[in-house]
Amino acid sequence: MRLKKLIAGDIKFQIKYGFYFLYAVLTILYSAVLLSLPQQWRDRIATLLIFSDPAAMGMFFMGAIVLLEKSQRVLCTLAVSPVRPAEYILSKLLSIGSISVIAAVVIAAAIGKKHIGLLVVGTVVTSVVFTLLGMIVAAKITSLNQFILWTVPFELIGFGPAALYLFQVDFLGFSYYPANICIDLVAGQVPGMQKLAVVGVLILILFRTACKSVSKMFSELGGAKL
Repeated sequence: MRLKKLIAGDIKFQIKYGFYFLYAVLTILYSAVLLSLPQQWRDRIATLLIFSDPAAMGMFFMGAIVLLEKSQRVLCTLAVSPVRPAEYILSKLLSIGSISVIAAVVIAAAIGKKHIGLLVVGTVVTSVVFTLLGMIVAAKITSLNQFILWTVPFELIGFGPAALYLFQVDFLGFSYYPANICIDLVAGQVPGMQKLAVVGVLILILFRTACKSVSKMFSELGGAKL
């Protein structure tokens, strides 16, 4: 019950501050750009855009949302409520992930991209990984500039190898890089069980780290430990 209320509250919050509007504009823009490209380029460029969209937006949205919640004292209320850090994080993952999935499906449908099921799975996994990274960073920062500085290395580490891999620049073991496994899914390819296990372990580690970061953030709100 608490999780449902948290998700509903997060969605209302995101609508109020224009996150859905921004996603709608970006989705239309991406679709228009893809439809203007030659047919032979569309699928690969669409894969890169769909992969990068939940990654970039999940991370940057996370910073903006947490900073807004801090400034509006929303987190102070949550910190003294029965809400657990895991519930707070799951609410963010589900609300942000749903926007990413809707945008990905619309873009894919606009260009007639195949393997929608795998694309959805890849989008969800990518969104979860980068939103958790964003949560870990956001729990430790106090300004948007600080957040951007902290997240740039994560974005480079996530996007750089994935872009190279998509355009068939391969190294030994490069296909086991988590971001590259995500982009395989978005592209409609089924990774082996070992690759899925790599991503699963990464998500578990990130989730546990995010829970610890949020718990610490809750305990230190207001400049003093609760």
